Amino acid sequence: MRRNYPASLDNAPFLLPVEGLVLRRNLEQWFDRNQIRPAIVGEFEDSALLKVFGQAGAGVFAVPTAVEKEVRTQYKTAVVGRTTEIVERFYAVSVERRLKHPAVVAVSQAARQLLLDAAV
Repeated sequence: MRRNYPASLDNAPFLLPVEGLVLRRNLEQWFDRNQIRPAIVGEFEDSALLKVFGQAGAGVFAVPTAVEKEVRTQYKTAVVGRTTEIVERFYAVSVERRLKHPAVVAVSQAARQLLLDAAV
């Protein structure tokens, strides 16, 4: 973790999702609350491309805690800091009121466990 986090992010090169996305709005609100003015060096619609630029050292980027370990491993990145003030929601949409198909139930349970494990 960086020293003086989150203040150390002030004027740091930052890679952000494009405007209009919930994560972008939440990050901007968090920046404002913490009086952080990042140097925006890239805006991305594709989160995988954003991470590739981060891997190349182009700037700092935010990812949900639920996928932090995967991102650190796959993109060879390091954690700069964490916050519990930004929450990203994940949804599974089904036409059935109750999940019945064994594969769908398994995926739903695995995702729920992954998110619960990441929250701890």
